Amino acid sequence: MAESPSSTLPEGIFSLLDTDLYKLTMQCCILKYFPDISVTYSFTNRTPDKKLNRAAFQWLQAQLEHLSLSDDEFQFLKSTCPYLNDEYMTFLSKFRLHPSKQLKLIFSPTEDTGAASDFGDFRIHTEGLWLDTILYEIPLLALVSEAYFKFCDKDWSYAGQEEKAYQKGLRLLEEGCIFSEFGTRRRRDHHTQELVLRGLRRAQAEAAQKGWAGKLTGTSNVHFAMKHDVSPIGTVAHEWFMGVAAITNDYEHANEIGLEYWTSTFGEGVLAIALTDTFGTPAFLKAFKQPVHKTNKTSKTYADVFTGVRQDSGDPLDFVRTMRQFYDEQGVKEKKTIVFSDSLNIDLCLKYKAAAELQGFQPTFGVGTYLTNDYVSEATGNKSVPLNIVIKIASASGRHAVKISDNIGKNTGDQDTVSEVKQRLGYTEKTWIGGNEGTRWGTGTAS
Repeated sequence: MAESPSSTLPEGIFSLLDTDLYKLTMQCCILKYFPDISVTYSFTNRTPDKKLNRAAFQWLQAQLEHLSLSDDEFQFLKSTCPYLNDEYMTFLSKFRLHPSKQLKLIFSPTEDTGAASDFGDFRIHTEGLWLDTILYEIPLLALVSEAYFKFCDKDWSYAGQEEKAYQKGLRLLEEGCIFSEFGTRRRRDHHTQELVLRGLRRAQAEAAQKGWAGKLTGTSNVHFAMKHDVSPIGTVAHEWFMGVAAITNDYEHANEIGLEYWTSTFGEGVLAIALTDTFGTPAFLKAFKQPVHKTNKTSKTYADVFTGVRQDSGDPLDFVRTMRQFYDEQGVKEKKTIVFSDSLNIDLCLKYKAAAELQGFQPTFGVGTYLTNDYVSEATGNKSVPLNIVIKIASASGRHAVKISDNIGKNTGDQDTVSEVKQRLGYTEKTWIGGNEGTRWGTGTAS
C-alpha cells in the first residue's frame, strides 16, 4: 500500500542543518561585519487562495523549539566546508533559535456566512539581530508547505515519488546536465525530499556506470548532504545584498560593498558564484567590473575572480547574451559558469543548456520545486499545485530592505523604497512572459 500524508512518518524539521548552505555562509559574513544589526523579515504567500486551517497553524506553531548542532554535524561542517572559519564554527556550535522571542505567527480566520471559518490567512513576522534570525527563513517555508499539505490538502500520496525523481535525474544526466537539488524551501515535506535524493542518487550511480557526462553535484540542503554523502551546494542569496544596501543606504555601491565583504571573508575564488539580480543585473555588472583591491588599479576585477554567475529572474536567454557581451567587453577569456535556478524543469534545463553552451559558458542548474513538490491529485489526476511562498528580509538597521530583480513579478519590499531605488539606480523596468509568480508551478489542470 502506498504511503500517504497521514502515515506515521517523520515530520517537520529535525536539524539546524536542515537549511540551505547559503544561509550559513551569509551568517558567517554577518558575524564578521554586522553582528549587532537588527532586522525584520516578512512572509508573502503568492498563492493566497491556499490558506491554512487551525490544525495546520497550531502544528506550525509547535515547531522549531529545540534545534541545535550535534557533534556529528559540527564535524561534517568542519571537514566539508573549510571556508567557514573557526570563529564562525565556534559561534554556530553554541547557536540556538529563540522563536518565542523572535517569531510572531498570526492566524486570521476568514468570514464564512457570518461565522469564523476554520481556514484563514496567516502572517509570519521575524524580528531580532540579523545574526540570530537569518536561519529562520528556510525551515519556516518548508514547514508552511508541509503544514498545508499535511492538514489542508491531503489528496495525494508518496507513491512513485522516488521513481519519478530517478527518471528525471536519468534524463538530465543522459543529456549531459550538471545539476544540484535546490528544493528545500517549497518541498512538500521532509520525507519527499528524502525520496527525491534517493532517486537522484540512483540515477547518478547509473549515469556513472554508463559514462554519461551529466553529474549530480549535490544538494543545497546541508542536512541531506550529510545524510546522503553528497556535497552541500550554495553561495549567497539576495538577502546579503538587500541587507548591505539597507544598512548603508548606499544602493549605488551596495553590490560592490557586498562583493568586497564576501571576498574578504572567504577569499578570492571561494564560494565564487555571484548572484546578479538583487537590484537588476545592469547595476550589478557595474560593480562586477571593479577591481577587487581598490588601491591597486591593476588588480583583477570581481568578474575575473568569480567563477561565474547565477541567473534567478528575468529572461534566461537574454541573460546569457548579456553576460557574453559583458565578459567580452571586459576581456575575460576564462570560461565562466552560469547557474540557472529559476523555476526549472527538464525542458527548460535543456533549452538553457544549449543557449549557454552556444555562447561559450558552462551551464549548471539548481532544480528545486520541480523535484520536491511534483504531485497529482489522486481524485482528479490533475496537478497538485505547490504553494508559492517567500520570506524576505524587510528591514535592516531601521531602514526598508527591498529587491527589484530582473522582472517586476519578483520585486519585494516597501513600494515607496522600491520606487526610490529604481530612480537612484536608473533602473529600467522589465517584464518577462515566464514571470507570472501566481501560476509559477501550474494551475491545477491535468499534468
